[in-house]
Amino acid sequence: MKKLGFGLMRLPLLPGEDQSKIDLEAVKRMVDIFMDRGFTYFDTAYPYHGGMSEETLREAVVRRYPRESFTVTDKLPCWEIHTPDDLERIFNEQLARCGVDYFDYYWLHALNRARVADMERLGAWEFIARKKAEGRIRHIGFSFHDSSDLLEELLRDHPETECVQLQINYIDWDDASIEARRCYELCEAAGKPVIVMEPVKGGSLARVPREVERLFTDYAPEASPASWAVRYAASLPGVMMVLSGMSDMAQIDDNTSFMRDFVPLNDDERRIVERAAQIIRGTIAIPCTACHYCTAGCPMGICIPEYFAIYNSLYRYGEEQRGNTSTYFGVLSQSHGKPGDCIACGQCEEQCPQHIAIIENLKKVAASFEH
Repeated sequence: MKKLGFGLMRLPLLPGEDQSKIDLEAVKRMVDIFMDRGFTYFDTAYPYHGGMSEETLREAVVRRYPRESFTVTDKLPCWEIHTPDDLERIFNEQLARCGVDYFDYYWLHALNRARVADMERLGAWEFIARKKAEGRIRHIGFSFHDSSDLLEELLRDHPETECVQLQINYIDWDDASIEARRCYELCEAAGKPVIVMEPVKGGSLARVPREVERLFTDYAPEASPASWAVRYAASLPGVMMVLSGMSDMAQIDDNTSFMRDFVPLNDDERRIVERAAQIIRGTIAIPCTACHYCTAGCPMGICIPEYFAIYNSLYRYGEEQRGNTSTYFGVLSQSHGKPGDCIACGQCEEQCPQHIAIIENLKKVAASFEH
């Protein structure tokens, strides 16, 4: 199995801002190229694109290709599980949405300290093990967004885990809040294959500062910034798969071009990436990956990732971007809540995999753009 997976969480959209309005015909064309070039791994989840990602997988892949020609990864939305009955109900709903009889891989989704306690209490581990025994799941595991201490506990207490999905990229490798290196090393020590999410950090490592772009192009003129990020993650021993949330045909073409016959980074390339990481860390004001986990329950309808992207652009490029960022801010604020509308309820921070101080950062955005 080639090491590039198609993450179905940033799919092309029809005109407008509605994340659930997916351009299905564009996705079909992307899937066809992906499959034609020998790639077979698809990753979806219950909340992606307002619940439409799983149905898009069904229409673009499952109904158009033989079941044995691809693999499906889905995830149990732990925050939606309130009673043991919810486990069976949502699992069956996911099978129906995806149009499959079984999942090749199935994870407990986005585990953190609070969700671990809930899943233990509600019997989620026993549930996925039972579904594996029934043939409804081939491989079980979890995706993870918390401290290395908690990960160590999970690996110790749940040896039935077969795979772990981690956020790994060259910016987060030594980040104190993400702990990518330590989490990866724990999985390596436990012999658990790793699936990498956010290798391009929500697309931010595909749009690097000019100094970093020069570093990359001086060494490999034809290689995209995204290729450096994906290859960095894929070069780690023990990494089974690297997910890319591809949004258009250009990204499909680029990612499949260098992952078709994958070559790990050499020593010179690793040194270049380390230097790039040092430079980029100084240009990111808010480390948002635009996963949109924060927005689903926002009572004020604030499009948090989009506002953070505008703020980051202004921070990185300075006042030369003031006009463009202000224009885009104005367009967004006409159809969404403004940053200054935040009522500090905190639900967004509870959902954020990056542990961002969203409330305080929204105040910064408001101070920069709301006059």
